[in-house]
Amino acid sequence: MNRRILKLAIPNIISNVSVPLLSMVDLAIAGHMGSLSFIGAIGVAGVIFNFIYWNFGFLRMGTTGFTAQALGARDLEEVITIMMRGILIALTISLILIILQSPILKFALIFIKVSPETQQPIIDYFYIRIWAAPCTLLLYVAKGWFIGMQNSRFPMVIAITVNVLNIIFSLICVYTFKMGFKGIAVGTVIAEYIGLLLAATLWLIYYGKLRKYYNRKSLFQLHLWVNFFKVNSDIFLRTFCLIIVFTSFTSFSARFGDTVLAVNTLLMQLFTLFSYIMDGFAYAAESLTGIFVGAKNKGSLKLAIRYIFRWGWILTAFFTLIYSIWGEDILSLFTNEQTVLEASRTYFWWVLLIPISGFAAFLWDGIYVGATASKAMRNAIFIATAAYFLFYYGFSQFMGNNALWVSLLLFLLLRGLGMRFFAPKAIYNF
Repeated sequence: MNRRILKLAIPNIISNVSVPLLSMVDLAIAGHMGSLSFIGAIGVAGVIFNFIYWNFGFLRMGTTGFTAQALGARDLEEVITIMMRGILIALTISLILIILQSPILKFALIFIKVSPETQQPIIDYFYIRIWAAPCTLLLYVAKGWFIGMQNSRFPMVIAITVNVLNIIFSLICVYTFKMGFKGIAVGTVIAEYIGLLLAATLWLIYYGKLRKYYNRKSLFQLHLWVNFFKVNSDIFLRTFCLIIVFTSFTSFSARFGDTVLAVNTLLMQLFTLFSYIMDGFAYAAESLTGIFVGAKNKGSLKLAIRYIFRWGWILTAFFTLIYSIWGEDILSLFTNEQTVLEASRTYFWWVLLIPISGFAAFLWDGIYVGATASKAMRNAIFIATAAYFLFYYGFSQFMGNNALWVSLLLFLLLRGLGMRFFAPKAIYNF
């Protein structure tokens, strides 16, 4: 079982580590452009796009769970239908996002208060990067489908390609073509379109033979759409809570001034790095859980969950050690602004508690998605989100920015405990 988990997890870890590199590279470039406002602008712009795209994370997660279960049941017609359904939904949503880009940005800037110096770079970045919406959402579907098919290599190749190209094109646009801050967004858009072309090419070469199983009537069967949206509506609500929490984290940070906003933006990069690596095992859990649920193999499912959590504890210990020794050195890679680096030392020790507080939530997410046990996952995050806001509003007046970090850690911890409580009935009921 360990070998099977690692075969899925390692490519996903490599893929996921390259994903935060996209925003980290943008942050590093902005951090060396000579203006504190550029650091905050990248952080806020990233939150806005997370707010937009994470709402549609069900395009990846739902696709993985349904595809893995269909594959476990050997239903190849449903395997291809799931992919086509995801593509249709992704294209529709991306068109709506492009049409509504102006009101979306205006609403975001009302919700996230920033200084005038930070606001203009955010506007410049947003109106360029929004044109990558079709790529982002279609790549969600592609990644979910590949993982559901037990193929973690293709998402890895696509993610690495996109992020390497993002580095290259962003640097070229900023420094060679003298586009300034806008060049960061242009480089990202170019890289994502090339990534989408690569995903389509890989599918045609290796899975093109599955086209013979495509049944147009199956695509438009009402009961399948109802089931799809029933599960994904819960995933949507779960993801919306995540977005509200992390968006409010940035919004609340901005209330403490540009320096604290920059500090929290930098510290969150360490959380992001841990989360994406832990998600590598969560994605492995999605694939294996879906396969075993589809095949109705309860014994193998329990064994897989046990081994996945063993790896979770190992990674938790590893990251806690790395951050305690080299955490400040990692932060210095993102910026040379000494004011920000010095201020970050005040709050850095909260980052050391992130791995132990959050690892279980990431792994249970993967298990629940693979089992399409979305209702219990939704209920757990409702409880954790309520606790997050209650603690922040109750103690921020006395604890300041420390209350924000405690609220985040409480949110992560309660998510994991909540899903563990609901697990026996939600996961093994087949």
